Amino acid sequence: VIELGYETLPHPPYSPDLSPTDYHLFKHLEIFLREKSFKTQAAAENAVEEFIDSRTPEFYNTGMNKLVLRWQKCIESNDSYFD
Repeated sequence: VIELGYETLPHPPYSPDLSPTDYHLFKHLEIFLREKSFKTQAAAENAVEEFIDSRTPEFYNTGMNKLVLRWQKCIESNDSYFD
């Protein structure tokens, strides 16, 4: 992420705000890795790399655009709870 020029932002583990990992990339990664097991850390890392390499630029663009919409929804909620 840093190599691509993005800044990582801290996020407290029990924040009422939207979790940055509960959407797009990690949801798809979770599905990709479901029911797979790895005998070594290297095998797990290779699987994640395979997933990342198999996605198109449009996949990542969609995720970034959804993130902006989620931020806007959070701002507009004015501290109210929503799903």
